[in-house]
Amino acid sequence: MGNLKLIGSVMALVFFSHAAIAADEAGMVKFSKGSVGLERAAQRLAAPVGTRIFASDRIVTGADGSVGITLRDNTLLSAGPNSTVDLNKFAFNSTTHAGAIDASVKRGTLSVISGKIAKATPEAVSFSAPGMTLGVRGTSFLIDAGQ
Repeated sequence: MGNLKLIGSVMALVFFSHAAIAADEAGMVKFSKGSVGLERAAQRLAAPVGTRIFASDRIVTGADGSVGITLRDNTLLSAGPNSTVDLNKFAFNSTTHAGAIDASVKRGTLSVISGKIAKATPEAVSFSAPGMTLGVRGTSFLIDAGQ
C-alpha cells in the first residue's frame, strides 16, 4: 500500500510539473535557417525547428540567420538576419482567447501576423523597438529596428 501511495504521488508531481511547463510555453520554432539561437536564464541555446519558446526568452539570429515562430495563440513571428527579439511577456487562455503579448525588437527585423490575442483584446498586445512602441490594431506588420 505504501508503494502505491508513493507511485501515485510521483505520478501526480510529474503531471502537475508537465502542466505548469506547458502553461509557460509561449510557442515553438517552426522554421530555422542559418545561425539561430536563444538566450534563456543566462544560457545560450541553439534554436532548431521544434525548439520550445518561453516568455522571457531572447531570440537571436546571425548574419545568415532567420527564424519563424508560431505562438500558442497562432501569432506568427519571423525574424530576419542580425535580429534580436525579446519575448518579455506571453500569456494565453485557449478557452477565452484572452492573454497578453509584449515583445521588443532590439535590432534587425520582425514580421508579425497577429493571432487570437490581438483579435480578442488588441490592447493587450504590444511590440516595441528603440524609440517606439506599437499597439496592434491590424493583422500584420513589419518592424525594422535597424542595426
